[in-house]
Amino acid sequence: MDDALDAYSRIVTAVAEQLTPRVASLSVRRRTRGGEAAGAGSGVVFTGDGFVLTNAHVVHGADGGTAAFADGVVAPFRVIGSDPLSDLAVVRVDGATPPPATLGEASALRVGQLVVAVGNPLGLAGTVTAGVVSALGRSLPTRSGAAVRMVEDVIQTDAALNPGNSGGALADSGGHVVGINTAVAGSGLGLAVPVNDTTRRIITTLLADGRVRRAYLGLVSSPAPLPPVLAERLGRRDGLRLVEVVPGSPAARAGLFTGDVLLTVAGAPVWTAQSLQRLMFAEAIDQDLAITVWRRGALVDVVARPSELVAG
Repeated sequence: MDDALDAYSRIVTAVAEQLTPRVASLSVRRRTRGGEAAGAGSGVVFTGDGFVLTNAHVVHGADGGTAAFADGVVAPFRVIGSDPLSDLAVVRVDGATPPPATLGEASALRVGQLVVAVGNPLGLAGTVTAGVVSALGRSLPTRSGAAVRMVEDVIQTDAALNPGNSGGALADSGGHVVGINTAVAGSGLGLAVPVNDTTRRIITTLLADGRVRRAYLGLVSSPAPLPPVLAERLGRRDGLRLVEVVPGSPAARAGLFTGDVLLTVAGAPVWTAQSLQRLMFAEAIDQDLAITVWRRGALVDVVARPSELVAG
């Protein structure tokens, strides 16, 4: 038992020592209808030239603020890009920053795996909690104006999150950042936006363009099992059943209906909301997309032309 505890402690201590210098406390003054309000959160240095990853809600309504590091260095930062629909934002510190943290891959996580949450809330440098991945594949609803989106494959953990921890690092036992802590889900629960192929693409787009353009089909879907014969033919068990098709949307104009099961979009198989959402970026806007669905025992092909999602 003592040996197991010592091993556990060594892992958490090593991750804390590795990441604490790389997690900043972010302070902002955001614009409100009544004037200004203070806000705070954490952020993770992820490049060698001062770029910091945080939550969109941490910097919402602000153009910049102040970053404070564990070594006492305080420097201004400016917001480079923000994407409320993934709750991710990139800021750049104007000054020297610690060496960057290493971004990992959340798709490799397993339920029960040890994770460590490192934050810098309200300047309390090095706030560290540890726990396990308690669930994977959770969804987190996000909103920007009238646009609502589900952040898929959110990581649920029992590592306690305190106020101001939003934007901090969720790391695996090797110190790789596999998520950005985003919300307290309830008593003893926390959520983190995963670092995966989709969010890496969002981060890259924020660095280049400052915002993320998305294509809009106008449907709500949920994973659904395929009939055994079709599953064997396609080599997979699930598709995406359309729970709702928004009237007048590109999906409706293409002839998609509630109850259809999406199989492929633009030739790519879809079986989760994330597998569809990763196709709905700027290059799909106003382009013809071939879609195959399973409808009342038959394969049906349609062509949809997504419009641009208007967030405001």
